Amino acid sequence: MSIQYAILGLLSWQPLTGYDIKKMFSDSTFLYWSGNNNQIYRTLVQLHKSGLVSREIQEQENLPDRKIYSITDKGSKVLRDWVLSEPQVPQLRHPFLIQLAWADQLTDNELENLLNRYQEELEMQLLMVKEQTERKKSFPDRSARENKLWSTISENWIRFYSNELIWLADLRKNLSA
Repeated sequence: MSIQYAILGLLSWQPLTGYDIKKMFSDSTFLYWSGNNNQIYRTLVQLHKSGLVSREIQEQENLPDRKIYSITDKGSKVLRDWVLSEPQVPQLRHPFLIQLAWADQLTDNELENLLNRYQEELEMQLLMVKEQTERKKSFPDRSARENKLWSTISENWIRFYSNELIWLADLRKNLSA
């Protein structure tokens, strides 16, 4: 999936600046792009050139001009067509499993420390998702249906991290047997 669809989706809520979009990426539990400025602004320029977004420039005194982007009708159609396209199965990239594949060279203590660090990271991610879900920090609030969709997306992440913690406990039990 391309970042352009995530940006079009965010702009379907309301007009935003590149900075607003960057902040929304960083505040989100599942918009997984680093959302670096170059990537966001380069995509906004491409979307504008393609006529998928419009741009309003607001002059500011002693500051760079603010560029506010809005989705166009053409952009809304492209977003809708993409939402209706064939769903993609997630491509699981799990760096920890690759790390674990060669962990036999570690001492028992080193392996335990590695597992502890992974567990701490999982617990932190789980806590963050739960907190954001409770506060609905990254949820739009335009309709009850949309709110339910976003809530279940967060629930998916909660289940993923919870399942990963269960798997880690099973791994520890299997290693000690």
